Amino acid sequence: MFWGLGRLLTLLFCCVVLANQLVPFVHPLHLLVNLAGGLLLLIHLLEVLLCNRSLKGRPHPWRDRGRILLFGVFHLQSIPAPAAPEASSHA
Repeated sequence: MFWGLGRLLTLLFCCVVLANQLVPFVHPLHLLVNLAGGLLLLIHLLEVLLCNRSLKGRPHPWRDRGRILLFGVFHLQSIPAPAAPEASSHA
């Protein structure tokens, strides 16, 4: 439930940032919303870059990248961890 609420709030914030682009809020609120939106986008871009290697084996890696750009860590938590390679025994 926590991850779903996080996704919903992130999507709502993205809608606020887009609305601010169409009809700017009052000064200085529009600057703060743009700054927060830019920082969030930067963080999500870093998450995509850092998790790019683990997405290569996924069925739809580009869809996952898009969802990470939109939802960030809330989508990353829904991706199952890759299976750990079995340790080989040295005799």
